[in-house]
Amino acid sequence: MIIKRNAYQNLLTWKRSSNRKPLIIRGARQVGKTSLVRQFAGEFDHFVELNMERETHRKLFEIDDVGKILNAAMLLTGVKNDQGSLLLFIDEIQESPKAIGLLRYFYEERPDVFVIAAGSLLEFALRKTASFPVGRVSYLYLSPVGFDEYLQASGNEQALDALQTIPIADYAHDILLEHFHAYLVTGGMPEVVSRFLETNNMGRLTGVYEDLWQSFADDIEKYASGPGERKVLRHILQTAAFEQDRIKFAGFGNSEYRSREVGEAMRALDMAGVIRLVYPTTSLAPPMITDLKKRPRLQFIDTGLLNHGLKLQAELLTLNDFSKFHRGKIVQHIVTQEIISTGLTTRYEPHFWVREERNSSAEVDLVCHFGKYLIPVEVKSGKTGTLRSLHQFIKRSNHIYAVRFFGGKYSIEETSTPSGYSFKLLNLPYYLGTQIHQYLAYFINPGSY
Repeated sequence: MIIKRNAYQNLLTWKRSSNRKPLIIRGARQVGKTSLVRQFAGEFDHFVELNMERETHRKLFEIDDVGKILNAAMLLTGVKNDQGSLLLFIDEIQESPKAIGLLRYFYEERPDVFVIAAGSLLEFALRKTASFPVGRVSYLYLSPVGFDEYLQASGNEQALDALQTIPIADYAHDILLEHFHAYLVTGGMPEVVSRFLETNNMGRLTGVYEDLWQSFADDIEKYASGPGERKVLRHILQTAAFEQDRIKFAGFGNSEYRSREVGEAMRALDMAGVIRLVYPTTSLAPPMITDLKKRPRLQFIDTGLLNHGLKLQAELLTLNDFSKFHRGKIVQHIVTQEIISTGLTTRYEPHFWVREERNSSAEVDLVCHFGKYLIPVEVKSGKTGTLRSLHQFIKRSNHIYAVRFFGGKYSIEETSTPSGYSFKLLNLPYYLGTQIHQYLAYFINPGSY
């Protein structure tokens, strides 16, 4: 099954650019980078695909002449060297620091050739790359399949149109919530989505989840500094799903590992995109400053994998209202995942807001940067829920805008804090996470719609 990704439009824009640079597609393993490029190859007359995990392909980049590299690559892959547009795809580029360094020469010497590279563990490779082509490459970030992409892949074009219509119609709510329930249970890993939509059988996905998770473990362990770090990485992957709230590095997962050991392993997993460290901020206005001294939350690459790790999928399938399930953790996780997926040109770094004072504390689930504002975002269980922490944020901020994701229907309401401070609250159903930026524009600048 071919899943049409939102990033395809970014690729078309890149192709048409007059100042095009080699493009590096970044993202965790198995999120669909290679499939996206192969699909995009249909826009060109010729396509050359190299994989840097193959020694014969890596050896091509021992040549210091990009023209000769191109000729050798075309000969090796059986592509005719004649007229027409050419897309050169260098997959798993993190395995060849030499290939990374040579990207700048494709930009400078062969601008007629369209060059895309992909790498799931590029940050690790940068440690070995002495001449990274700063300013000579562009980036595209790919996440698991979002809900809007899921609807398109499942053939629910009318549901997709309803999702993308702002503001959303009341009559579409129950239908979209039902589709979102299925998406929340399965998650957004492309292989899982394809298998589920082809079979409509969750029971056949267990092996797929296990293979995916094992591939992450095998991949990241290659970059561990030694046996000790590999043990810590394995321990984190085995226990991280069971952490409820903000974590401590020291003794993580009922272990005896020290803070430094766990911290280094966590940062490696974060670089790989397998488990993200979501840190708090105390900022109320841009710039949003990350507070690395405070305890972070964990965000898995995919909610379906998290559900599988917690053995929750069978139970989730029987629920009509999943918003209060597992203390609301699953819903908060999927909304965060959806918002992360909107970051295509930069790596989206989610934050939550904290105020920690003696005898008083507050914590807002997420903070979104929109124009000159930092917008507080709460993800509440069910159709109701207190907004005490959000009120604390609003009372101290320089604006009157706030967002609540919840189980009810879309609305905008004029409300106030208990102390009488008036503000505007945008209520969004859980399934609108991928549309957050469009709704913020509609909410704050209604004249733009």
